[in-house]
Amino acid sequence: MAGELNGRRVAILAADGVERVELERPRQALDDAGARTVVVSITSGEIQARDHDLEDAGTFTVDRLVGEVSVDDYEALLLPGGTVNPDKLRMEPAAVRFVRDFVQSGKPVASICHGPWNFVEADVARGRRLTSWPSVRTDLRNAGAEVVDEPVVTDGNITTSRSPDDLPAFCERIVQEFAKGPQATAA
Repeated sequence: MAGELNGRRVAILAADGVERVELERPRQALDDAGARTVVVSITSGEIQARDHDLEDAGTFTVDRLVGEVSVDDYEALLLPGGTVNPDKLRMEPAAVRFVRDFVQSGKPVASICHGPWNFVEADVARGRRLTSWPSVRTDLRNAGAEVVDEPVVTDGNITTSRSPDDLPAFCERIVQEFAKGPQATAA
């Protein structure tokens, strides 16, 4: 897997409350495959990570602010979960716009657990086959997605996964999908 991503730039959009393992493990898989990952957030400095949403799990350094970046700066986007993280992101117009623009660009986007809430807010779930943490599935259905209960699902340029239990399959798939590059998008 080493070098498969050949220096591709990957934005990891996250905020306070991100589930540590859902950022850390995919980031490691991407870095190991040769990607250059960058943590993008709605605040500067550091973001607070959580373990099972409840326990303090340290911090991640923010590399760039979402309001200062463009889809053109990156080849792929990772949206980790945690309950609080996507809820904070969906309240920030620049983050919602970044997700929407990324999906519409055809560049690969991956999200796990509660992260697909970002697709609801960005209005890009409609007509997509997605999976997520069980409590997010009703929101995805209400936003027009076809929701399935599978470890990892890829529909066009979007890859989703259910939970940290699915991280091995998710990490393997996102490396594959991010290596492919942009996909044609539906009009």
